Amino acid sequence: MLAEGATFLDMGGYSTRPGATDVSVEEELDRVLPAIETLTRHFPEASLSIDTFRAQVAERCVTAGAGLINDVSGGTLDAAMLTTVARLRVPYILMHMRGTPQTMNSRTEYTDVTREVIDELHPRVAQLQQMGVHDVIIDPGFGFAKTVAQNFELLNRLTAFHIFGKPLLVGLSRKSMIWRTLGTDPAGALSGTTALNAVALLKGAKILRVHDVKPAMECIKLIHQLS
Repeated sequence: MLAEGATFLDMGGYSTRPGATDVSVEEELDRVLPAIETLTRHFPEASLSIDTFRAQVAERCVTAGAGLINDVSGGTLDAAMLTTVARLRVPYILMHMRGTPQTMNSRTEYTDVTREVIDELHPRVAQLQQMGVHDVIIDPGFGFAKTVAQNFELLNRLTAFHIFGKPLLVGLSRKSMIWRTLGTDPAGALSGTTALNAVALLKGAKILRVHDVKPAMECIKLIHQLS
């Protein structure tokens, strides 16, 4: 991934796909800490992100070498997360999600999904700013408490998220909004991922979270030629 151009590596020890099995803090740490320690030792030039919604895990992993916290819950599942981010003084990816990975599929009732996602993120952005955390990245949370149609609506109106004045991260890679629409499966969703990554970049996304680095970097290179 580094050789193909990845800017940073996102490390997670807790699956957050819909209906994922809950794991303990100890199990999450047992999974992710050795990986972070190994990468830090063998690839000291690599920038590492810890993908967790637990403050304790985030702090242990930052101490071990991670330089960025990627929280799919946007601070809603651990009351200590935002204060931990402020104390650690590391960049923070604030993602929108309702409920938990186990319940989010039942939390998709919106009147206006884009407006409501922005409204639900806004208090946390304000709280972080009050705490002195200004290095915040916004992730609308594609696939998290959203239907396929709502995901496409969010992507179509992605420019609305520029209201925060923060970089936008988009994670569309091989998600069900792609493969269900195309009538395939995650393994067959690479071309669809690349197509929607291009749309996201054209609408102002600054970071793509992907499984396939080389195609994503090629997409970024081509889109940059338009500017």
